[in-house]
Amino acid sequence: MPAGFLHLVGLTAPLFVLVAIGYALTRLGRWPMTAGDALTRFVFTVAIPTLLFRLMSEFAREPRVDTRLLVAYFGACLGVYVIGRFLAAVFFRMDGAAQSVFALAGIFSNNVLLGLPLARIILGDAALPAVSLVLVFNSLLLWTLATVSIEWARHGAFSARAFGRTVLGVLTNPVVASILAGTAFGFTGLALPGFVDETMTLLGNAAIPLSLVALGMGLAGFGARAGWRASAAMTCIKLAVHPAAVYGLARLLSLPPLETATIVMLAALPVGANVYLMSRQFDVLTGAVASAIVTTTALAALTTPIVLALVGAS
Repeated sequence: MPAGFLHLVGLTAPLFVLVAIGYALTRLGRWPMTAGDALTRFVFTVAIPTLLFRLMSEFAREPRVDTRLLVAYFGACLGVYVIGRFLAAVFFRMDGAAQSVFALAGIFSNNVLLGLPLARIILGDAALPAVSLVLVFNSLLLWTLATVSIEWARHGAFSARAFGRTVLGVLTNPVVASILAGTAFGFTGLALPGFVDETMTLLGNAAIPLSLVALGMGLAGFGARAGWRASAAMTCIKLAVHPAAVYGLARLLSLPPLETATIVMLAALPVGANVYLMSRQFDVLTGAVASAIVTTTALAALTTPIVLALVGAS
């Protein structure tokens, strides 16, 4: 493991340095948060969708992805979610809404801003279709799971209208829409015109460093001290329990090595910013979630290479 671990550290270190640069620009360079918000908006709505559309436009010509990875990834997510709710109820005496947000923090990864760059640098473009497959279902399944849990805890019901809004929001998300549109284009058998393909390549190449700098700038807006006990528990679940559960289920299903390494890497990522948005929406655990996002991102610079080395991704 040492040689493989050091190799992975060498691959991942520049990515986390870019996150640190973004953080320093806002905290030390005193760049306004509005600059980070604008960069994040550009990355989410233009750069990353362009990268994903171009890659998925070739999906029909690539070897098929083993779709059982969805069972392994989201089956493990469900199991860890149940564990998280149990711990939140028994050890922290949280109500149903807080339990749901606590548990979501343990399974909702930063798959876009950090997952895509790591997958491309460490595992190569061959892993991106598997990442894209997870991205399409991630927000829909996990966000709906937490929303249903919270609404049921507070009101004893969940409306079809609320579910419809969730589905519409996921389908119109630029990242998901670009994956679906790129895949559909690929199955037409058409090729992108040369100048269009070159333009999209240049823009897609910029998506990786820009997304990491944007992540760092966004982290500067979060605190790292509030609700430290709950935050520490979320951190342990997210960085240790979640990847272990995904790996165990992937092995049980005998997934191919590439799919296994991809979904375990996604599970080993820090808490996603969407969890903070949900905590704000339902006004629960806001400080603890913000702290967990900062803490897991900082620790992931070390824990992600360890996890990848353990599953033989080097």
